[in-house]
Amino acid sequence: MSELNLNALVQSAHANNDYDSLIKLVPYARLIGIECLRLGDEMVFRLPQNEDNIGNPLPAIHGGVIAGFMEHAAMLHLLMFMGAPHLPKIIDFSIDYLRAGHYRDTFAACQVWRQGRRVANVAITAWQTHQAEPIATARCHFKIDEP
Repeated sequence: MSELNLNALVQSAHANNDYDSLIKLVPYARLIGIECLRLGDEMVFRLPQNEDNIGNPLPAIHGGVIAGFMEHAAMLHLLMFMGAPHLPKIIDFSIDYLRAGHYRDTFAACQVWRQGRRVANVAITAWQTHQAEPIATARCHFKIDEP
C-alpha cells in the first residue's frame, strides 16, 4: 500500500471514528478480533472475549494471544498517531505477565516513549477489570523508516 493511500486511510479513520479499515491491513489483528475505542485524545484497544483465544482450562487467554494483542496494539497506535508512512516493523518485544488473563474482554493502552526518524519505543499496558491492575506490561521497538 502506498504512503498516500495509508495516510488517507488514517485520516478517514480519525474523521469517522472507525478504525476497522486500518485493522483489516493487519491479518493477525483481524484474526484475534482487535477493536479500537477512541476516548478523546486517547486510544484504547480491545480484545473481545473469544473462545478461540483460550490457552488453558482455567479458562485463561493464551499468553501468546495476549502478547500478540499488545504488540499489534502498539503497531496500530504508531500507525494512527505518529504519522508512520507505512506499517511499522517490529524490532524487539519484551513482556511481563503480571496476572492471569481470564476469559473476558481485555484492554490495552499505549504510550510512545520516544520516536525518532528510524525507531520508535512504545510501552503497552493490558488490563481486564481495572486499568490500575494490569495483567501484563510490555515494551517494544519498531522500525518506522522506509522499508
